[in-house]
Amino acid sequence: MINGLRALLISDFSGTDGKGGSENGEDIQEREDEEEEEEGEDDGDSGEGSEEDEEDNEEEEQDSDFDELDEENTAKKKRAAALCISVGSFSDPDDLPGLAHFLEHMVFMGSEKYPAENGFDAFLKKHGGSDNASTDCERTIFQFDVQRKYFREALDRWAQFFICPLMIEDAIDREVEAVDSEFQLARPSDSHRKEMLFGSLAKPGHPMSKFCWGNAQTLKHEPKEKQINTYQRLRDFWRRYYSAHYMTLAVQSKETLDTLEQWVREIFIKVPNNGEPRPDFSHLQQPFDTPAFNKLYRVVPVRKVHALTISWAVPPQGKHYRVKPLHYISWLIGHEGTGSILSLLRKKCWALALFGGNSETGFDQNTTYSIFSVSITLTDQGYQNFYQVNTHSLTHTKIYEEIQKIEANEFHYQEQTDPIEFVENICENMQLFPKEDFLTGDQLMFEYEPQVISAALSLLTPERANLLLLSPENEGHCPLREKWFGTCYSVDDIPEEWAQRWAGDFKLHLDLHLPAENKFIATDFTLKTSDCPDTEFPVRIINNERGCLWYKKDNKFKIPKAYIRFNLISPIIQRSPENLVLFDLFVNILAHNLAEPAYEADVAQLEYKLVAGEHGLVIRLKGFNHKLPLLLKLIVDHLADFSAEPGVFTMFLEQLKKTYFNILIKPDRLGKDVRLLILEHCRWSVIQKYQAITKGLTVDDLMTFVTGLKAELYAEGLVQGNFTSTESKEFLQYFIDKLQFQPLSAEVPVLFRVVELPQKHHLCKVKSLNKGDANSEVTVYYQVTALIKLKECEDAHLGEEVDRNWFEVVTQQYVFDRLNKEIEALKLFTREELVSWFLEHRNSRKLSIHVVGFGVEESDSPDQSAVCNTNSPPASAYGEVSELTFLTASSPSLQDATFITDIRAFTSSLPLHPFHKILS
Repeated sequence: MINGLRALLISDFSGTDGKGGSENGEDIQEREDEEEEEEGEDDGDSGEGSEEDEEDNEEEEQDSDFDELDEENTAKKKRAAALCISVGSFSDPDDLPGLAHFLEHMVFMGSEKYPAENGFDAFLKKHGGSDNASTDCERTIFQFDVQRKYFREALDRWAQFFICPLMIEDAIDREVEAVDSEFQLARPSDSHRKEMLFGSLAKPGHPMSKFCWGNAQTLKHEPKEKQINTYQRLRDFWRRYYSAHYMTLAVQSKETLDTLEQWVREIFIKVPNNGEPRPDFSHLQQPFDTPAFNKLYRVVPVRKVHALTISWAVPPQGKHYRVKPLHYISWLIGHEGTGSILSLLRKKCWALALFGGNSETGFDQNTTYSIFSVSITLTDQGYQNFYQVNTHSLTHTKIYEEIQKIEANEFHYQEQTDPIEFVENICENMQLFPKEDFLTGDQLMFEYEPQVISAALSLLTPERANLLLLSPENEGHCPLREKWFGTCYSVDDIPEEWAQRWAGDFKLHLDLHLPAENKFIATDFTLKTSDCPDTEFPVRIINNERGCLWYKKDNKFKIPKAYIRFNLISPIIQRSPENLVLFDLFVNILAHNLAEPAYEADVAQLEYKLVAGEHGLVIRLKGFNHKLPLLLKLIVDHLADFSAEPGVFTMFLEQLKKTYFNILIKPDRLGKDVRLLILEHCRWSVIQKYQAITKGLTVDDLMTFVTGLKAELYAEGLVQGNFTSTESKEFLQYFIDKLQFQPLSAEVPVLFRVVELPQKHHLCKVKSLNKGDANSEVTVYYQVTALIKLKECEDAHLGEEVDRNWFEVVTQQYVFDRLNKEIEALKLFTREELVSWFLEHRNSRKLSIHVVGFGVEESDSPDQSAVCNTNSPPASAYGEVSELTFLTASSPSLQDATFITDIRAFTSSLPLHPFHKILS
């Protein structure tokens, strides 16, 4: 457009008759004014645009299939837009840290055309949509999706963020609290704490060392003390940086390109262009070329985890996007098959996981540097061997050996691509790549240039590495404290003996070698001919005493892929918390045993997952159907021949203990655990599992449990996609033949019975189990039906249809047309009737769960919280998590609630709802 904004329009006719679209049902075109300036278009920076990455190497309890599948309808979004602005936290003024992030929040607070505060959010929620925004180092991204009927209006409302946001002064204090809340929620995150500590190592004056989050201190209290007008500076920042010629827009909907172009021109032509040059930090090279970088940093993590991260800072690699040298290196370093670093470390029971590479977030890659890092999740034994570097320092030297080995071998990349989500990536890609690479610039390796790869490799040397060691064992030995997140750490020079060892020539370890040919790569992409009548829903094609199989041939999406799912139901899993712990151990060790032989399948885009379900082992596979049976047989073979080496058992016993601990110190997970313990009869809580695992279990206990588990099963499966019914029957038969299990002696009810709450408000208020976390969690439990429009959304891909059908199978209800029935039922009553019903019943059977954080606001004394400072030894952050502390009313507004302070005493007298399945 003439104001400099560039837009890419996607006319998506998938799921319709294709009228108005291109031959393949999807039409993409960039519309821009011919006079637009092209300079700076390929500036080489890159980033995901998110400050809220998930925890590194996060160890989570496996949720049940029910939790995951209940929410599948909410993800079906079809009409979306995203806008990227080439400004981020690097542009924050020194005296107002976090201003870019704060502005991202403030533009949501109403506009001149739509003045209602948070009106856009309300509009989207009303019409089945959602939105998000994120501020990275050099970019800020906004995106939303909504029902097609309201897309034009939503686009207009959203555009006002960039045309005429109100940003009224009265809203500043309120929104500062929202930014501060985000910061407080991020404080217990080890990944964010690591990033902030890492950023503090940059040279003085480099923007990487800035506090990009912002909080009440930097945006409210300090500005008042310094007489800084935050409101005026906010508006100045918007005028300077929210300029049309910094913006790229991607829009996807089912309208024709002409219609979309008309909409975009009419709406976005009003975005102002200030004519100022875009922010440029590319002159600030080598920010980590400092003595502080090549050190060993010991850190006290929030979670119980041993983790080693080795990082190198290299020149920005964005300009090499057509070669992607760091991808080659990370593919080999992060390889998990035979001959890999992780394989070697796993055999010694020293490591659980290894990740290598560059995440391409703004933190990892921008116009001033790129990071290459190797992160290893260590076992207790692996952590101890970190100190024995004089004799065994595999966790370091083998990595360097592998790097040397890569340099000694040519490696040719076999091009493989994954489907990309257009709108979420495209507007950012438009900032990074020339037009011809907007869709694939961040995905494909276009060229093989060994000299570029070698140049990057030559920089990954021991004397340039930064070592970060996280461990609870560091507690009490870390006198330093990072300013913003309060991370306790220490810093040491790299020991001389390490440096001498690394400086010498490495003799390549015999167990390390390049990957072999991958037998799981599909070569047959033929769409199979149906061998039975086509059906709208899955049909049960096998039903006997040992199991049943549901089948549906895919004739809608017509792709050479398939989904295979099995639930191996056992009556012994729920008999005791000890059995649940042994089941978790079994699933973890089975996954460990499979990790190496099945890794090549993952490389070949065949995905599998083993889930410790509520009542059985859930095995899920998906991918190209050609080699999927090969992967299924591999899994069943390992299940049949399961074994656990004593060292492996001990490794996972200790790790599982940490996993339970890490679950319980999270307020949201603890709140869920307490809520389900109240509602579900005979449920064992994570606290009870933690108590069971601390009492001591042996490898003999595990093998006895596994023998009992495999002796008596009921296998229920679902196969959907590009398989015939005859092929599908063979999958269930392979389970039966290989495992030789007996039929169940009694039916296992796959749903928990739920208590009937009394007709009043009950409240269970407990203290958080993490003394270092000020965050609280409130859950109010209701049962209210969903909206019609959300249920009427079409499936975006085969996986959504499979998820819906699998829910019916795993709950043994089999109402495959439930969606249509629910829609018809919902149409029988009005919105007013629903609201009336809700208002009538909202206070009848209501359960609230409060998990209360630690802090002065809760009248906690300083010695009750885990506080780290440089003047005194820190209080331990690793307290007891095996007991709940129940609280009573602290607010007059809660006086009417009945408090639960003994869960079993409360639930023991309550009636149970009968097992009830909606079968028609």
